[in-house]
Amino acid sequence: MFISKVKIIISLLLVSYLSSAYSQSVIIINAENKRPISDVLIFNEPFTHSVTTNRAGEASLEGYRKQDRIIIQHPAYKNVVTNLQSLHKDNYKVMIEPSNLRLNEVTISANKWEQDIDEVPNEIAIIPQRELKFGNPQTSADLLANSGRVFVQKSQLGGGSPMIRGFASNAVLLVVDGVRMNNAIFRGGNLQNVINIDPNSVENAEVIFGPGSIIYGSDALGGVMDFHTLRAELATADTFNVSGNAFMRYASANTENTLHANINGGSRKWAFRTSASYSKFGDLRMGRENNRDRYQRNFYVERIDGRDSLIASDDPYVQEQSGYEQMNFMQKVRFRPSAALDITYGLHLSTTTDIPRYDRLIQKSNDDNVPDTLKYAEWYYGPQEWIMNHLHVKYAGENLLFDQAKLTLAHQLFKESRHKRKFESASKGEQFEKVNAYTANLDMEKRFGPHELFYGFEYVLNDINSRAHDKDIQTMTTVPDQTRYPNGDNLYQTMAVYGSYKHTLGEELYGTAGVRYSHVLLNSNVDNNLMNLPVTQYKLNTGALTGSLGLVKLFPKRGLRIAANLSSGFRAPNLDDIAKVFDSEPGTVIVPNDNLKPEYAYNADLTLRKSFGNSAFVRFTGFYTWLDDAIVRRAFTINGQDSIVYDGEFSEVKANINAGNAKIYGLSADAQVTLMHNFYVRGAVTWTTGDDDEGEPVRHVAPLFANAHIVYENQNLKADFFMRYNGEISAVKLAPSETDKLHMYALNADGEAYSPAWHTLNFRIMYKLNQRIELSGAVENITDRQYRPYSSGIVAPGRNIIISARYRF
Repeated sequence: MFISKVKIIISLLLVSYLSSAYSQSVIIINAENKRPISDVLIFNEPFTHSVTTNRAGEASLEGYRKQDRIIIQHPAYKNVVTNLQSLHKDNYKVMIEPSNLRLNEVTISANKWEQDIDEVPNEIAIIPQRELKFGNPQTSADLLANSGRVFVQKSQLGGGSPMIRGFASNAVLLVVDGVRMNNAIFRGGNLQNVINIDPNSVENAEVIFGPGSIIYGSDALGGVMDFHTLRAELATADTFNVSGNAFMRYASANTENTLHANINGGSRKWAFRTSASYSKFGDLRMGRENNRDRYQRNFYVERIDGRDSLIASDDPYVQEQSGYEQMNFMQKVRFRPSAALDITYGLHLSTTTDIPRYDRLIQKSNDDNVPDTLKYAEWYYGPQEWIMNHLHVKYAGENLLFDQAKLTLAHQLFKESRHKRKFESASKGEQFEKVNAYTANLDMEKRFGPHELFYGFEYVLNDINSRAHDKDIQTMTTVPDQTRYPNGDNLYQTMAVYGSYKHTLGEELYGTAGVRYSHVLLNSNVDNNLMNLPVTQYKLNTGALTGSLGLVKLFPKRGLRIAANLSSGFRAPNLDDIAKVFDSEPGTVIVPNDNLKPEYAYNADLTLRKSFGNSAFVRFTGFYTWLDDAIVRRAFTINGQDSIVYDGEFSEVKANINAGNAKIYGLSADAQVTLMHNFYVRGAVTWTTGDDDEGEPVRHVAPLFANAHIVYENQNLKADFFMRYNGEISAVKLAPSETDKLHMYALNADGEAYSPAWHTLNFRIMYKLNQRIELSGAVENITDRQYRPYSSGIVAPGRNIIISARYRF
């Protein structure tokens, strides 16, 4: 009798247990970033039950039987086969790995809200976290270059200026955690601000190709680079979870030593993320094969016993005086008091040591009496500092105005300086710039059945301070000198409103339209005018209206996607365009001109993608951009003179003006094919060309560049053998601003500057030793080829051996 009662109780307990298991909910999580995944299909092998996950990555398992094989499937992820017993053992939490093919990804950059990339007409490249780690980038400029979709120019080792569709510098936009980094002194020449972003703290990055002014405003002519840094992750259970990782890396070409660590602590409502990185980069060694004597660093300047001396290099393949150090820190605090409200505070700190301006340090003197003498004894950027405080408040609660709303408030502090002294001169010119940038953004999303509306407001304020002096390095006395920008009060403001509309027009047919109006104000005062310029105040009061239209059609059964996009972008003249005084090249001085108005880019692009199941795809994009009222440098006069003495040299006067137009067009293609289990090949190629209304080549049009990879990847090992290729830019295709920079280019048979073609062979590998330890390495430029990328002042690394070890906890 007793035994029978025990059997009944045990049976009841088993039934109760199994029924509760079957009615359990499962949560599907991205194995890379630990975020829940929506729209995951979960079905059993008899195909009697199926369900998809919601926005929280959850789905009910009610109705599934213990003997069922359960398949978890999503186009962008690898399939998982499991059962109820295994799910119970894993607490109904399933981690799934992203697919190698990378289709059906989610993008945030297009409208600031998560969307299926297939429904967005823009060409967008997503750089996921696994690719970031595998590439071992030293800086965020290298992160972009490793993608194979963005060309990067470097004037010095501590630099990196991305070029996108013929635009660069202040005509492409940098965004970090939803905050625009571009400020009023971003120049038209090459920029290095992207290196402020710590690549080791980036969770993923997205690149929008073509104008992005509807959502992001001024400067997004060529494209937008949107960096998302590591989030503070909440716990999914009633426990306080602590996790993190640390790694160290060494690279031989510049004796890089990098240390990084980040830690995350989270409960259900509170989370904290701390990240820190330190890098020391030595002098960069160039390759030895395909040697060009012009590229070698045969001598450099040192000050010995109070005199400048030319020192013969011990190794002309080592680019003396190119190294520097960099430190980055990030802190995030997140509070989610309810499912509807999510608040995050973030702090970013970045600083460097002095960064040598290598392209100027190799410039020869124009003194005919001493032809082999270097022009500068010193030319360096002082510590490049960037501090950003930002607050994000996200609210998800349906009402008449929005379904979701996001408020972003930010303050950024930029500090930069320039220090230069000519050979055998005691006079050292020093310029110091400081920018306080304040931004406020309110972005909202509202759905009405097949209709979706994105709209918002933006306010930007830049307060710029500029000072300069001339220092006698022997007596250490200083006297005031010409500042780079007006040395009085400088305020730059932008106010904008935008709206973007998406409509599901029919089955797998999506239409988009957008409009933005921006108003720009500048008020700049000159307190001390050493150059006797004809004005003491610069003002700007202008507006810009931009729009876009897009259409996407999907043919799922045929694996075909067609996207067409018409868009316009603008770039309002900033303080750098209007009021800067500087020497852009030997014998030329740029002077202020406040009679400027915005330049506009009108763009059309068409994308075709064909996929072959889950094994292959090929994609083509063609674009055409018309730049109107382009801000370009032209001959100018100051006080009736077309030449003046500047920095001790008689120099031709030029200024920025709105002068005509330019056309830029090109093609890009990428593809991936699975050869066999765990083996696949992939590649990409980009070709761009363009000229202005005078028939001259556009400066920031990159040469043809391409890459091709053979990859083996399984659960623990990834190996990649790949080639990078850059085409030639001949002398006749070289922009006028580049032709006189003979110290940076190779010379053809006629003694004319040109940029030769080059290619490198490379190998990368990563091995997961266990759940905690991961080892990676690479040999870049295996053949030790000597080459200098287009428009770059520093020669690229020679053979580079990289070793890295990562520990997770």
